[in-house]
Amino acid sequence: MTSLLTALVAIVIAAAAAIVLVEVVHRVVQRLGRRSELLRDLGATAHRPFLATAVVFAVQVAVRGFAGPFPGREWVLHLLVILVIASVAWLVGALMLVLEDVALSKWRVDVPDNLKARRLKTQVQMLRRVTVAAIVVLTIGVMLMTFPAVRALGASVLASAGVISVIAALAAQSTLGNVFAGLQLAFSDAVRIDDVVVVEGEWGRIEDLTLTYVAVQIWDDRRLILPTSYFTTKPFQNWTRTGSAVLGTAEIDVDWSAPVEDLRTELRAVCEGTELWDGRVCVLQVTEATGGMIRLRALVSAHDAGALWDLRCLVRERLVTWVFEHRRDALPRVRADLAGAEGAPGVRDIRPSPDAGASEGARVFSGAGDGDERAAAFAGPDAGTPPDPVAMPGKRP
Repeated sequence: MTSLLTALVAIVIAAAAAIVLVEVVHRVVQRLGRRSELLRDLGATAHRPFLATAVVFAVQVAVRGFAGPFPGREWVLHLLVILVIASVAWLVGALMLVLEDVALSKWRVDVPDNLKARRLKTQVQMLRRVTVAAIVVLTIGVMLMTFPAVRALGASVLASAGVISVIAALAAQSTLGNVFAGLQLAFSDAVRIDDVVVVEGEWGRIEDLTLTYVAVQIWDDRRLILPTSYFTTKPFQNWTRTGSAVLGTAEIDVDWSAPVEDLRTELRAVCEGTELWDGRVCVLQVTEATGGMIRLRALVSAHDAGALWDLRCLVRERLVTWVFEHRRDALPRVRADLAGAEGAPGVRDIRPSPDAGASEGARVFSGAGDGDERAAAFAGPDAGTPPDPVAMPGKRP
């Protein structure tokens, strides 16, 4: 009984000493943290794991040194060893997180030129998840190795490690594929946090990138969850891989009589009158002239994808308004020839004449020039050769 009381007193004294020591160190770190961001984050993040590690370690030393034999002593010591391992792993993980946060704090992502910051943020977040997973796996492995039965089993497991690794790889093929795909994305710069992408026909922003999945925030605040292997096996659009500035188009259809130069002047006035335009590109072109109408395409630029969307809508709205207010005769028209109407000419015979198409400029795959050669290239070497009736079975010439 006396030895047990001595052990309890020693445990209390050791735990109290550890707590006092940790609190003193914490106060010193907090005072020094006023001048150092690293020490400030260290004091806020590592305080609890450091306290747990110090207390558990002090209690273990007290039990080993002052507690005599008592029922369950070996199990208590084993439990304390497991707690020490867990607390040390917690402390190491906290220190790694502090270092990663300090690395991220030097690069801001809320600035226009944030390409390097987004790349570093993506890589650090991926390394953080890998680090946490590795610490957890190693901690569990070390804890299991404290059991004698597991240590004895370890030799046979290592002897058959080749077979087990093959079986595990086959069983977790898709999971491991996503993990390696996540690491590839983090260090290949194919996609980063806050990149604007178009996937599965949806336009959105990379909100989160993990080892197994990527979360895309769609423009209407929906979330599209995709496996990381999607971005390594399928094509997708990344609008901000080398910069956030992008180009966009706004198209309208008008009549052939539309004054293109006046519309070009209006487009320039729209772009120069809004803060959405970044001053790089403002072009109006006729891209089609079919079906009785012409298609005007306004090509404009903006600092980012969100501003570009608003600018495209503004350009389309202002061009349509200008045409309606100033040149209604340039609105799209549908032309028709009503045969048989009063004053309309009768229906003419439009059947081709026997020699229609005989002109030199009327054929592509025959006639003068390389028409015959082009026809052979597209039809094949035997397409125009009639079959030999002698060579066909059951037939006679």
